[in-house]
Amino acid sequence: MANNQAPQGNQDPAGSTQMFRAFVDEPQGRRAAATGSSGPRVGVILGVAVAVAVVAAVAWLALS
Repeated sequence: MANNQAPQGNQDPAGSTQMFRAFVDEPQGRRAAATGSSGPRVGVILGVAVAVAVVAAVAWLALS
């Protein structure tokens, strides 16, 4: 019976090391284009601004 538990040479049996290296070596432009433009970021900023405005309005009504 052969011992298949120890990796032979530099090959990763799961392939995760090769996939990680491919991700790290990927240029920044392709990664930014793949995640989309500033659409989701603008939505989060607007959502936080609306939430702060609502909390401020509730606090103002409670204190007046």
